[in-house]
Amino acid sequence: MTSRLDLAIRVEGVSHAFPSADGKPVLALDDVSFDVPKGQFLALVGASGCGKTTILNMAAGLIQPVAGTVTVDGERITRPSRRTGYMFARDGLLPWRSARDNIEVGLELRGVPRQERERHGTRLLDMIGLSGFARAYPWQLSQGMRQRVAIARTLAIDPDTLLMDEPFAALDAQTKLMLQAEFLRLWERDRKTVLFVTHDLAEAVALSDRVIVLTRRPGRIQADIAIDLPRPRDPERIRFDQRYLRLSEQVWQALKAGEAAP
Repeated sequence: MTSRLDLAIRVEGVSHAFPSADGKPVLALDDVSFDVPKGQFLALVGASGCGKTTILNMAAGLIQPVAGTVTVDGERITRPSRRTGYMFARDGLLPWRSARDNIEVGLELRGVPRQERERHGTRLLDMIGLSGFARAYPWQLSQGMRQRVAIARTLAIDPDTLLMDEPFAALDAQTKLMLQAEFLRLWERDRKTVLFVTHDLAEAVALSDRVIVLTRRPGRIQADIAIDLPRPRDPERIRFDQRYLRLSEQVWQALKAGEAAP
């Protein structure tokens, strides 16, 4: 059992409901519990509306559960924390700021001196392979480039935990594989804790250490599957590995069972 000191995230007995058009609450999550050890890459998968993003929003301190608790680094989360970075499906880059300035925006809001911000921005642009595009504006970048800048912007604030809501969903297949490989390369450097939401089962198995499958709404845990594939991984080549195929089938069968759950 993982000790509390080694836990990054604890979701304990969490339920959540949203108001409907007729005023009656709609239960989105029902008694969900799981732990995420520090440094683990955990993927959440399940049907639309099963509460995956709701869990991310609670871990980010954006909403509170109607029952249960969410703790990050041992502290109950009631508001956004500087130790947590949140990355969305849309890049959300500010169109009036250059790539470098977008990367530095979080540091600027925290009052980091300009010289230090620029040093971090230069380092991260180099890490994501865009050092020649520091002064380019979002409209001058491809979708894949913009998403790289969004990743660098999230990493710039050096969060202990990364919350990622389908960050590669809007990309074409080739760009998605390239960005997945790039992100894993960056992640391998310091192994930050990642809570990753996706509808793409292949992505979940290729990237993560563990996959939690949620049932259809109200979301409950259908399966908790360890992804025992070696690291470092190439998200493209791993898909021809028999262990990957076996795990993908296991996740798929759990997802189908979750769809049929009462």
